[in-house]
Amino acid sequence: MANKTDGKSAAKTIVVEQTGSPIRRPSDQRATLLGLGLNRIRRRSTLQDTPAVRGMIAKVAHLVRVVDGA
Repeated sequence: MANKTDGKSAAKTIVVEQTGSPIRRPSDQRATLLGLGLNRIRRRSTLQDTPAVRGMIAKVAHLVRVVDGA
């Protein structure tokens, strides 16, 4: 029973790419982009696919796009 994974499978990941500028956007949207690990257009970030991350993506959906659901 060594090497048991405790019933947890590998965490799904999601890749998001910044497509819009945070200039002239509310500060909470800027903070959300930073929380997603994005700070420049065309920069990509690989994140765990959790409800919290999905909510952050929904909040700035007009500034990012989901590239891959790896």
